[in-house]
Amino acid sequence: MSGTTMKRTLTRRTALQLGSAAALAPALAPMLPAFAQQPPSRGPLQVDIDQANLRPRPIAIPPFLGEDPRFAADVSGVVTADLESSGLFQPLDPQGFIERINDLNAAPRFADWRSIGAEALVVGRVSQMPDGRVRAEFRLWDVVLGKQVTGQQFTTAAANWRRVGHIIADQVWEKLTLEKGYFDSRIVFIDETGPKQKRVKRLAIMDQDGFNVRMLSQGGELVLTPRFSPSTQEITYMSYGAGSQPRVVMLNIETGQRSVVGDFPGMTFAPRFSPDGQRIIMSLQQEGDSSILEMDLRNRQIRRLTQGRAIDTGPCYAPAGRQVVFESDREGHQALYVMGSDGSAPRRISLGEGRYSTPVWSPRGDYIAFTKQLSGRFLIGVMRTDGSGERVLTDGYHNEGPTWAPNGRFLMFFREQQGANGGARIYSIDLTGRNERVIRTPSFASDPAWSPLLR
Repeated sequence: MSGTTMKRTLTRRTALQLGSAAALAPALAPMLPAFAQQPPSRGPLQVDIDQANLRPRPIAIPPFLGEDPRFAADVSGVVTADLESSGLFQPLDPQGFIERINDLNAAPRFADWRSIGAEALVVGRVSQMPDGRVRAEFRLWDVVLGKQVTGQQFTTAAANWRRVGHIIADQVWEKLTLEKGYFDSRIVFIDETGPKQKRVKRLAIMDQDGFNVRMLSQGGELVLTPRFSPSTQEITYMSYGAGSQPRVVMLNIETGQRSVVGDFPGMTFAPRFSPDGQRIIMSLQQEGDSSILEMDLRNRQIRRLTQGRAIDTGPCYAPAGRQVVFESDREGHQALYVMGSDGSAPRRISLGEGRYSTPVWSPRGDYIAFTKQLSGRFLIGVMRTDGSGERVLTDGYHNEGPTWAPNGRFLMFFREQQGANGGARIYSIDLTGRNERVIRTPSFASDPAWSPLLR
């Protein structure tokens, strides 16, 4: 894409190319851990998540105990679904269980669990307290070594019961992989309804597994590229009302309060927050070109980071905040560049064929995800931060907009479906490219942005 051929219409793709954003802030009351944790076992249970051909590890998760068996089983069902969706664990069929768990505090009969192939066992209990809150406790057992790995207790409002399951799943993940989990997180996205040529697009939020969807706007204006703040309970997005210039809006997802970050004539962009949440970086269109700017949210001061006759767009900070990756056509076609956060020493990192866009730095700092257009296909891929090790994770008719899980091990993106009745769907995929799954949403959905862990 060159500076003389880029079409300046305000579409979702244009907005994505002209910048986006990432991060989040917790939205629910924190859970309260009670049991002292035991150090993780150093035996066969450890899962190497870097192995592309890893065999999913068999894990047994009996229905949790509780005065309301159905409710307790619903919580353990969340744990089961989370771990299974990761592709690293294979929950075993409860119909094959030999031992029936009746006492959370008693050691299980390890021989019974070994005989059905289980390598780990998760048991739990869920109860309702007199004040209406929910108490959940669990224990993770290493069946191979015959020892407890960890145990915790959580107390929360009854409305947060699914979060209990996600937090337990995160604890199991962390103890068995020795890395941070990602299940207790949320996704902000664009909900799309109506005929293809007259789609109503509303701002929406959901849990990472597609549950607890909540609309944040009513569809009276076009909304694009929503992103979380890393240190508050706010999100930012681009709003485009009838007959007006696009504006960047900040929304407090708990209070519903909205504020305009800035009104810049000719602006077509969506911002990304700095890791400390104090600045945003964006693209500003002027006279056919676009430059990258940074705004300090504390005093609204702006500084220009790039300039010249080129289209510089899609900036994203590195996790430490000292570097920025962006896309540019300064050498004749779309490619990815890295520069200092002050605009210094820009260098090209993408060297392959095709047009690169929507770069996003992993929260781990080790990879940059991107969209690549090549031979009429849209690819989602990753590369190391110096441009080496590029590999494609998935391709399709129209894939776009990768966003990282908080642990940097998974991505979400959206894929357009062909045909008169087609629309966008959100997918997740792991870094091996082998575990691709569609995320359930009530209607078509696009532009996902993944939050950090809520707690």
